[in-house]
Amino acid sequence: MIIFVSDGFENYKNAFSKLFCFVAKLVFEIPIKPKKHGVKHNNNAIERYNSDIDDRIKTMRHFGSFERAGYFLNLKHIIHNFVNPHMQLKGRTPAEEAGIGLELGRKRLFGLIGYRVKTQLMKR
Repeated sequence: MIIFVSDGFENYKNAFSKLFCFVAKLVFEIPIKPKKHGVKHNNNAIERYNSDIDDRIKTMRHFGSFERAGYFLNLKHIIHNFVNPHMQLKGRTPAEEAGIGLELGRKRLFGLIGYRVKTQLMKR
């Protein structure tokens, strides 16, 4: 079962009721400090991710099309998983933590681009 976790913003509850109520469950009104209120989950990570996307959209003004938005979000996921180290993973990327050893070097993004170019050339 898919579970959506949301804070107390009423519009989320209304949208969920219209779009997802038959295929998912909504955990609503999750506080910022869940342990204090005896709740297991929080939505801080999702709120931060949405805030990052929102900040980027404001800078760019808009994507121009759904296709460009998809390209941007895919690139953001790639950078998150392969390029940026995470404090919770002790300076490792999620890809490294999962055992995906691409040996990208110090400049990980350039290394990842080089890796992609090499794999494309090998397919020809």
